[in-house]
Amino acid sequence: MTAATHSTLFPQVPDSADAVLEGLDPEQRAVATALHGPVCVLAGAGTGKTRAITHRIAYGVRAGILQPSSVLAVTFTNRAAGEMRGRLRQLGAHGVQARTFHSAALRQLQYFWPKAIGGSMPRLVDRKIQLVADAAAACRLRLDRGELRDVTAEIEWSKVTQTVPADYPLAAAKAGREVPRDPAEIAQLYSVYEDLKRDRAVIDFEDVLLLTVAVLQDRHDVADQVRSQYQHFVVDEYQDVSPLQQRLLELWLGDRDSLCVVGDASQTIYSFTGATPDHLLDFRIRHPGATVVKLVRDYRSTPQVVHLANGLLAQAHGRAADHRLELVSQRAPGPEPVYAEYTDEPAEAEGAARRIRELIDAGVPAAEIAVLFRTNSQSETYEQALADVGVPYQLRGAERFFDRPEVRKAGIALRGAARFGGNDSLLDDAVTLPSQVRAVLSGEGWTGEPPAGSGVVRERWESLAALVNLAHDFAAAKPDATLGDFVAELDERANAQHAPTVQGVTLASLHSAKGLEWDVVFLVGIAEGMMPITYAKTEEQIEEERRLLYVGVTRARERLHVSWALARSPGGRAVRRPSRFLDGLRPGSAATVGRPAAGASGGVERGSVNGSEALAPRRVRRTPARCRVCGRTLTDAGEMKLMRCEDCPTDMDEGLYERLREWRAEQARRSGQPAFCVFTDKTLMAIAEAVPEDDGELARIPGVGVRKLNRYGADVLAICAGQEGSADAGED
Repeated sequence: MTAATHSTLFPQVPDSADAVLEGLDPEQRAVATALHGPVCVLAGAGTGKTRAITHRIAYGVRAGILQPSSVLAVTFTNRAAGEMRGRLRQLGAHGVQARTFHSAALRQLQYFWPKAIGGSMPRLVDRKIQLVADAAAACRLRLDRGELRDVTAEIEWSKVTQTVPADYPLAAAKAGREVPRDPAEIAQLYSVYEDLKRDRAVIDFEDVLLLTVAVLQDRHDVADQVRSQYQHFVVDEYQDVSPLQQRLLELWLGDRDSLCVVGDASQTIYSFTGATPDHLLDFRIRHPGATVVKLVRDYRSTPQVVHLANGLLAQAHGRAADHRLELVSQRAPGPEPVYAEYTDEPAEAEGAARRIRELIDAGVPAAEIAVLFRTNSQSETYEQALADVGVPYQLRGAERFFDRPEVRKAGIALRGAARFGGNDSLLDDAVTLPSQVRAVLSGEGWTGEPPAGSGVVRERWESLAALVNLAHDFAAAKPDATLGDFVAELDERANAQHAPTVQGVTLASLHSAKGLEWDVVFLVGIAEGMMPITYAKTEEQIEEERRLLYVGVTRARERLHVSWALARSPGGRAVRRPSRFLDGLRPGSAATVGRPAAGASGGVERGSVNGSEALAPRRVRRTPARCRVCGRTLTDAGEMKLMRCEDCPTDMDEGLYERLREWRAEQARRSGQPAFCVFTDKTLMAIAEAVPEDDGELARIPGVGVRKLNRYGADVLAICAGQEGSADAGED
């Protein structure tokens, strides 16, 4: 649930520019009135950044300082752009463009294509995965569904970082990416994918940005026309900007500096897509005269939740951590976070479901509760557990509300009733707007009581019930509103993607929960191997996992439940331990010494004249890998996997190595794939040298990713312990 839907649904439009500023705190007001020159807003979680920047735009428009059509506000999701449009509409700032980077670029590309390139613009493919599959087939590579998704993500990352196919292997290694296939194979597949697009005259979403950049670079007349249209830019979630998006922003700006960026380096959680906080942290270097405003007053969460969030970042390392913001809660005290340990994952899900059932029975709305997990694969266990106790739920990241078939049909029915309601017997006894909406939607499947159980039928009912509830709120705010007025409101909300609240507990990954908030949040699976995730190896990757947990914690307004399981399944070995990120924060755990936050207090900093004050120091170079025997710097991938030179002495258990090789041969035979696809020789050697005793030790061995850990981990650990591995591990 967003902050917008939690506040008054239909507020009165401010009657003047000064009225727009009412209710803002001093720092938010400083943002709203800083309308000239470059402005950088460093905004902690829950500090009202969207409120600050929408009031800034609205104040500038209402005061006559900004022309609505000259303002372009960009963000990263359609939902965020829709929310921004909705808020600007409520503030009386009509005509301002609020779009995603892709949407803004696509609009410009469509308009200028005939002039800049000629002919008709190629078709835009919504889903590139089929093209990737065709490219894999042309390369004679067999990829399962998971590998297809992973390779597609690598192509997307390459394009937003402006990496061509030939440079991919080196760029991926330099970035420390966990590649799903041999880098040379991905480079070949990427090249063939680009050829297929040209042959079929199609483009993908990344091409939209690349082509727009190319047009603006090559055609100065087009660039001048865009710059004459848009003269003031606002960029939300600036910590998530990729190099390609930054380049597009620079071309939009030209030599001007009328730019306001908003972000929080401590919420950088999308580096796997090419996002980097460097543009945010280097803003003062590029714009020496910038005004910097820090928002640290947290209006979302209780002091207890904020204390945990601050504690997480106090133990962080790296450039983003050096400039973290220490939040100060503005809310009344609430309950302490609850920590729970379970024997296995099903027990953890059942425990969360029971507690959620109790909360709902005590009066907490289901829509104000969320269950957040690290990976989407964890969702199914919680879906079943909630269904077992009769709790409705909705999956975050599913189809957008106004795109759902039942919502589209309901809109058609309501529109028809608004036009020809006098001839509709359903409306004979319906006098009020809510009763008219209920009458119309009863023909679409809405009933006074929800259907039993869960599944598709319940989800359809929840969608229609959300429309009924919205009609009640709309009528309460505008007593004289007609059915036609309500239909117009739905049309405006659909255009803004401002969806009403659907009653049901939200199930979401931590990544998809970004930008949302609930009264009660359950953070589940917070154990080593899942948080941080197994394949997070480098300090940068581990610190991003910490920031991801920080995002999860700061989604909670009042109550926070944190849990973990000691084993994956009932009867499994209890080898897991709570996440290291909770050390010193959960009761009974050893504390880790933290560091004070640099510039944590809120306020305004005016730009320096010479630009000597940067927002952050330059990045420190990573320490090279060295042989654990002789100390020589390692560059060969195989030697880095072993952490020693090929010819240095080894304490490898030869017998264990041979048993692992025999087991691998059997797995390869059963799955019909080459032996190295199970584990490479170097990985088996590393296992035989380390002789891991639990999942955590096995996960730290290079070459053992989360997929192989889940598939083969129990077998490998059993063999290391002198037991026999299961013969059918490869058939899971």
